[in-house]
Amino acid sequence: MSSDDDLTMSTTVEEEAVRICKELIRIDTSNYGDGSGPGEREAAEYVAGLLREVGLEPQLTEPADHPGRTSVVVRTEGRDRSRPGLVLHGHLDVVPAEAKDWSVDPFAAEEKDGMIWGRGAVDMKDMVAMLIATLRQLARSGEKPPRDIVWAFFADEEAGGMKGAGHVVAEHPEWFEGCSEAISEVGGFSVTLPDHATGGPTRAYLLQTAEKGIAWLRLHAHGRAGHGSVPNPENAIVRLAEAIARINAHEWPRTYIASVRELFDGVAGITGEEWSEETLEQLLGRLGGARRFVEGTLRDTSNFSMLNSGYKMNVIPQTASASLDCRFLPGHEEELLATIRELAGEHVEVEIEHKDVALEAPTSGELVDSMKRALLKEDPGAHVLPYCLSGGTDNKHLSRLGITGYGFAPLRLPEELDFVGMFHGVDERVPVDAIRFGTRVLGQLIADC
Repeated sequence: MSSDDDLTMSTTVEEEAVRICKELIRIDTSNYGDGSGPGEREAAEYVAGLLREVGLEPQLTEPADHPGRTSVVVRTEGRDRSRPGLVLHGHLDVVPAEAKDWSVDPFAAEEKDGMIWGRGAVDMKDMVAMLIATLRQLARSGEKPPRDIVWAFFADEEAGGMKGAGHVVAEHPEWFEGCSEAISEVGGFSVTLPDHATGGPTRAYLLQTAEKGIAWLRLHAHGRAGHGSVPNPENAIVRLAEAIARINAHEWPRTYIASVRELFDGVAGITGEEWSEETLEQLLGRLGGARRFVEGTLRDTSNFSMLNSGYKMNVIPQTASASLDCRFLPGHEEELLATIRELAGEHVEVEIEHKDVALEAPTSGELVDSMKRALLKEDPGAHVLPYCLSGGTDNKHLSRLGITGYGFAPLRLPEELDFVGMFHGVDERVPVDAIRFGTRVLGQLIADC
């Protein structure tokens, strides 16, 4: 194949990734977390159609008691089937979007200012589109990757994944047989740093090698019901408010896990600045839009997100409830739950609605080296640094099968873009050039993995 043919093929794949991203955004897959919403069936059928079009035979599955929460999985054979397989996965659902808050229709996939705007543009229909376009090209070419690859597009990630990746792992573990590693979202994106060696700017790509665990809790305060005109020292709302105040005021101790230390060491090496507890603020400031993700990995966190109590102005309710989103660092799960229960107090029950593990993966090895090579081939002179994600991904479910997960959705981003703010934010958008870049990188990775 000539170099002109290579260029034409690369351009076609990039254009296809952009088109698929737009078409996926236009399919509303909002996940409200309560069983309502459109589900992922339409998007899953769209994905399956794209795969069948190039001769692949994807499997579709959904929980029997949750029709419409549909996931898609297909396996491609590698040249060396004795090697452990690789899972490349993304999720089809998105968090809801209030159209009145947006400057564009969140499900129109409008392209303006060199960006695709819409819910899911970065979380994570861009990565899904890049994977599908790359897979379609692989199928059309008839080439085999170095090892088996399982391509999975899951439902329900935005509500913990039990109806998506959790269902697939529990009901169809054989689909992942022989796989040892996985790649998914929220890693591989760039930040711009001052390079002390050159005196100019340089890019560093953050490779996600760890992620915090999840504990979604409901606090239920109990008291005595009564008339609103009568003093009541056993007011459930007051008891809940006091528990909320105690938990909110609690200062979780700062902890530096291995991936965080490696990130800070790497940033310090690039910028020529030392880092310590006293100078950490300056180093965090260098991370631009990634700062908030990184700050969330310096300690365990607990944030209240919903309240519920009462039914009439002049009636003191017997119960009051609050939702609490906790994220814990690897090894901190039991300590965090014990602390929350202690702070909640004797009149407040702590219920675990959803809990999932924290993950840590090696920051070196063959797959990490392949991801680095793929990035640096497209952006020579850049740096690749590990980091911990403050949120969670479907890698948690795959870990139950002994599969080690990384976050690598490669995007070369403009320095001024608040990338972290795009996740679950208003006016979510992704640069078209970043999708093109990421598609090229993923193509390199798949050829080398």
